[in-house]
Amino acid sequence: MKQEAFPMSRPNPSPPARVIDFHCHMLEETVFAASTNKTVFTGFGATPASAPRPGAQGLMGRMYDPRAIIADMDARGIDVSVVSSSTVLQGSSWAEPALDLALCRTCNDQAADWARRYPGRFVGSFVLPMQDVGRAVEELDRCTRELGLKVANLSSSYGGVYLGDPGFMPVWERLHDADATTWVHPEGVRDPWFQKYALWNSLGQSIEEAKCMASLVYEGVMTRLPGLKVVMAHGGGYFAHYMGRLDRNTLNRPDTVRNTGGRSPSELLRSFHYDTCVYDPKVLRVLVERVGVDRLVMGSDYPVGESDPVAWLRQCGLAGDELAAVAGGNAAKLLGC
Repeated sequence: MKQEAFPMSRPNPSPPARVIDFHCHMLEETVFAASTNKTVFTGFGATPASAPRPGAQGLMGRMYDPRAIIADMDARGIDVSVVSSSTVLQGSSWAEPALDLALCRTCNDQAADWARRYPGRFVGSFVLPMQDVGRAVEELDRCTRELGLKVANLSSSYGGVYLGDPGFMPVWERLHDADATTWVHPEGVRDPWFQKYALWNSLGQSIEEAKCMASLVYEGVMTRLPGLKVVMAHGGGYFAHYMGRLDRNTLNRPDTVRNTGGRSPSELLRSFHYDTCVYDPKVLRVLVERVGVDRLVMGSDYPVGESDPVAWLRQCGLAGDELAAVAGGNAAKLLGC
């Protein structure tokens, strides 16, 4: 992740009519404090920290303050942000189920409060205690029916179990019935090898996303629930960029696609949506070629990502109607706003 100073001047030329950032992180003080040294941010306690690393305090501090985030949105030409708990910093799946639920509820109440206080600027997302599916379904219902939240913020896996696992199907069915959008952003790989050199972030997140997508495809979630709205963070990682071997496997081992109606993984790429947080214009251009402009939503990875996300989309070759769709139009359709 590249860190930029905020704020900056509004990008020129004029941005599209409406710009929506699908990848904007927030923090909640008590949840972050409870999760210190229990998340991938510190190697799950391997490199303990009582405070953010030098140089990170200013950026992290803005994630607690909706007014600071809005100021940065204004400076960058962002009209609406989908705010999501930064689970690599304060993910609570380490906790026993009752505490996990309590921490999730605190995050969700914060997201709903921000959305109420700043209507038209924030769309709130909710986290779920996925280690206990019953509790997760109850909290999902509270968030969508009582809090008015539209987006689920899920990790790629929980306790080593990936999202396509049949045990999670009640959650997917409820999300489908509620017409909610799910944004998948990994909490971070636990394998100790990835904790050196921050490989959990540079390699691990993309691997986790590929494993998650494979799970959702091969276990049949995307086939059983047509129209399910799943947005993959970081462009879905490596999954869309290496279809040759997966599709070849469909021919060699047709039993592997027994849950997809015989369809190969590449045929299901457009079942997903993808945010544009890939940091390399070449990667985004390939993703556009593979899945189409209509499946992409802008993601800046605030506060540590692109400081001028609309200009970055232009750098990737997007312009006119295509730029308008990726910068905000596609997200507006997903969110119904």
